[in-house]
Amino acid sequence: MTVTFENIEAAALELPEGDRIHLAHVLAQSVAHDTPEMEEALLDEVERRIELQGAGKISDIDADELYRELRRR
Repeated sequence: MTVTFENIEAAALELPEGDRIHLAHVLAQSVAHDTPEMEEALLDEVERRIELQGAGKISDIDADELYRELRRR
């Protein structure tokens, strides 16, 4: 069987929630190269988005929709 994103995704979604959280953390750590500057920039962006959402300038997006959009890029 060929390993594809779809195969891995389907298998991962069958894992218990705790295992999915752990897997997400491991995957995030494999691509994140945090520096203090990057962490500060991320926190600034989070604060900016919270302010925009509070002002009604942006709305929530469903996580599944977000991931589909990111995969298309």
